[in-house]
This record gives sequence, C-alpha cells and structure tokens, in this order.
Amino acid sequence: MQNKIKADLQASIDVKNQVIKTLVPQIETAAKLWIAALRNGRKIMFCGNGGSAADAQHLAGELIGRFLINRKALPALALTTDSSILTCLGNDFGFDTVFARQVEGLAQKGDVVVGISTSGNSANVLSAFEKAKSLGCKTVGFLGSDGGKIAKIADLSIIVPSQATPRIQESHITIGHILCGLVEEELFKP
Repeated sequence: MQNKIKADLQASIDVKNQVIKTLVPQIETAAKLWIAALRNGRKIMFCGNGGSAADAQHLAGELIGRFLINRKALPALALTTDSSILTCLGNDFGFDTVFARQVEGLAQKGDVVVGISTSGNSANVLSAFEKAKSLGCKTVGFLGSDGGKIAKIADLSIIVPSQATPRIQESHITIGHILCGLVEEELFKP
C-alpha cells in the first residue's frame, strides 16, 4: 500500500513539474486577466462538472471570502451551486445549457468566465464560453489532456499536460490557488 501512495504522490509531483515547465506564462496571463477585471468592477464566474464543479465553488469561495489575507470580498460566482437553477435549466432547456443560460443572465462585458474541464470537451462549459464571448467576456479554460474543443474557443487555455483526471484536477486547484494569491497580492498590497 505504501508503494501505491508513494507512486501517486510522485505522479502528482511529476505533473506539477510539467506545469512549471510549460504553463507559467499562461498562469501569469490568467492572473492579469482576473486582476484587470476585478480592478474594473467586473466579476469572475466559474463553471465545471463533477469534481470541477467543486473546484469552481472552492475558487469562488476563496475570492469572496479570503485566500491568505483578510480583505474585502471580491465579486466571484460559481455557476454550479444553485440546484433549483440547474434543474430548471436542465429540464426546460437541456443540460448543455445550464451554464450558458446563467452567463446570459448574469454576465456583463468585461467579466471573466473560467471553465474547468479535465477533458476539454464538456458541452455545457463549451456553450458557456460561446455565450460569454458573445457578451464581451473573457474566457479562461482550466483544461487537461489536449485541451479538447474548449481550447479552440477559449481566450486563454491552461492545459495541464496529463491524461489522468486526478492529476489534472490536482493541478487545476493548485493553479487556482496561485491565481487567488496573485490577485490578493496585487489588489491588496500593503
């Protein structure tokens, strides 16, 4: 059992080493997008499915609450949290629309929509990005594998170089935490 534990930890470290080698410029660009949007009174909106839905909620919570420092709340929203909206939209319009309809109703030009999809092919995240772009929002994909269909339409794709869903998810939350830290550092410097 200990060998399996060590192997899983090493696999996570190996993927994160690849993130360091290949994704630092994209992470910096994402930080600049988030910071610019927040400075301009805009918000960050997150969406994803399954574990990525939980990550969306987690990151929105870090911005609204606090990450490392006590500071004012930042405008962020996870489109994954309201079961009444999700079931209403899924029932009436189809599951592929559950995020796009929320973007349509809540997003404003200059907002940033972050879609989290380990495959890069989540149809509802793809639809959300299409709607967001039509409204003048910036789109940032937290993706895995080859980035899938979402990478082709995102303004910025952060593609974790792995095929393993758990390793991709671990890197997504690490990248999200880095971004939250950079936002706090930039917007709330002493």
